[in-house]
Amino acid sequence: MAKRLLVAYGLWALGGPVGLHHLYLGRDSHALLWMLTLGGFGGAWLWDFWHIPGWVATANGSEVPGDHGGTLPALSPLRLLGQVTVGMYFGVVAALGLPWVPALLAQPLAVGLGVQLVSSVGNQTTEAPSTLAAAFLASLLFQGRVLAVLPASLAATVAAQRHRRFKPRGTARPRLATRLYHLGLACLAFAAPLACRGLCGAAGVLSTLLALPLAATELLLLPFRAAWVLAEVLGIAGGSSGWERGDGFEWSSWSERQQWAYEV
Repeated sequence: MAKRLLVAYGLWALGGPVGLHHLYLGRDSHALLWMLTLGGFGGAWLWDFWHIPGWVATANGSEVPGDHGGTLPALSPLRLLGQVTVGMYFGVVAALGLPWVPALLAQPLAVGLGVQLVSSVGNQTTEAPSTLAAAFLASLLFQGRVLAVLPASLAATVAAQRHRRFKPRGTARPRLATRLYHLGLACLAFAAPLACRGLCGAAGVLSTLLALPLAATELLLLPFRAAWVLAEVLGIAGGSSGWERGDGFEWSSWSERQQWAYEV
């Protein structure tokens, strides 16, 4: 079915930050990237306004300038910057959302997937094994520290640029239900660790808030408790003594603590 320019602009205006216009035009990688970064960290989706006519023409099968078939794609500084930024973003999210997973495994994998996602936007792609291998090697050199996301992202970006190529033409596009299913799984895999970490943090905050009234009550009652203990030590309070019965001092009716206090 032919794509309409007006519909694409309407989806861009209504759901641009979550990639609805890219989903409509069959650009699933770009739609997923926008979903996970909220439109390129909140503002890059505005840049799509000038590219929508060309994307609509491509989706309808029209020839667009700059499509060179099987030749090597031109180096794009914007794509290069996006690969480094998204790779670092994915690495930091993995470090925050998966603290129980070894850093040498979670961070380079997340960085490599982020760079690979940006590399697959539009009509370009790259070799995923080379991108992931570069990310793992750089992370290994820096022993999996959080600061390793930058060199890992740079290494993965260089590897992705070295192996960049155009996507093959004539590939059958899956049905809409299948595409939505794949996008949903990808979003779930990205958001589930963060949601789990957020719920654990919220539970800790809630338990702390519930413990505050008890702590405040104990603090208010502390002077009374101290006075009562002091009275017990001095023999003024606690137990039944000879003073209460008017018998004088009867040592047999005094507790050991009261006898010691009397001796003192």
